[in-house]
Amino acid sequence: MESCTEANQRIARLAAHLHPSNLQMGESSILRQANCRAKGAAPGFKVAILGAAGGIGQPLAMLMKINPLVSVLHLYDVVNSPGVTADISHMDTGAVVRGFLKQEQLASALTGMDLVIIPAGVPRKPGMTRDDLFNINAGIVRTLCEGIAKCCPKAIVNLISNPVNSTVPIAAEVFKKAGTYDPKRLLGVTMLDVVRANTFVAEVLGLDPREVDVPVVGGHAGVTILPLLSQVKPPCSFTPEETEYLTNRIQNGGTEVVEAKAGAGSATLSMAYAAVKFADACLRGIRGDKDVVACAFVDSQVTELPFFATKVRLGPNGAEEVYQLGPLNAYERAGLEKAKKELAESIQKGISFARK
Repeated sequence: MESCTEANQRIARLAAHLHPSNLQMGESSILRQANCRAKGAAPGFKVAILGAAGGIGQPLAMLMKINPLVSVLHLYDVVNSPGVTADISHMDTGAVVRGFLKQEQLASALTGMDLVIIPAGVPRKPGMTRDDLFNINAGIVRTLCEGIAKCCPKAIVNLISNPVNSTVPIAAEVFKKAGTYDPKRLLGVTMLDVVRANTFVAEVLGLDPREVDVPVVGGHAGVTILPLLSQVKPPCSFTPEETEYLTNRIQNGGTEVVEAKAGAGSATLSMAYAAVKFADACLRGIRGDKDVVACAFVDSQVTELPFFATKVRLGPNGAEEVYQLGPLNAYERAGLEKAKKELAESIQKGISFARK
């Protein structure tokens, strides 16, 4: 039979867990909530989402809570993270959820993490180019990466914050300055371009999108997004008209969503799905699964540019191998030259910002 002392301790733990004041996510309440379930945590990896209360962050947090490879999920934001954490924590899956609010709790959010996912930043609005996002999101990314360099320098970083073509170089410069840069561990998330390409190509071919694999290389904005339709699996061919249609639609998929939402947001739900798909691949790589391959924007020697998106093989250290482009047709070679020209400017913009 349970002793009086044990019963009182159990009631105290429950009270600490349920008391509304704990939803403010003070440091002591975080520890009390964590201790309530720490022994019941599922085996797996520790993941932090920076920007967890945003349009991408919330569905991303929900989907990561479902992922069986996640044992601990840290949700950080400068606003509204207590509410998101309370909501997500009620889901009956194995991951323990902890919330962190404002910059003074950033270090606690990051310490001990295996994977850090960064969707933080402002979304794109109608009429706003990815370049318009730069000044705001660049500063946010720099601050967060400074925290990563101090608190979890060995974590694999999945960077979503746009413009990715510039924010990944910013992150690299921050890590170089801190002496923690490992090019394998910094991955710009371009999976949404692949997800869209698979979907749009499947529509044209009349296939299930899950049966289609389209490599998408270059970058993550406009003409820097280059789908290699000549390398689609299953092997198939497209007319020039189909190639032009598909390439344009894949490159402008984000604008399609922004316009359809008419001021109510950008591609948050599909981005969250794509981010989770990529994060899951990273976690399987960390676990040691063989032949985990996905496209990502990484430190690269595939072209003369310092960063480029291609297929990479994911492993315990991140991007263990960066694959070459493979054979390109004339249309793709022309697209590659356009992509590289714009990409070079975006990369340099990020580097210049970080070195100011």
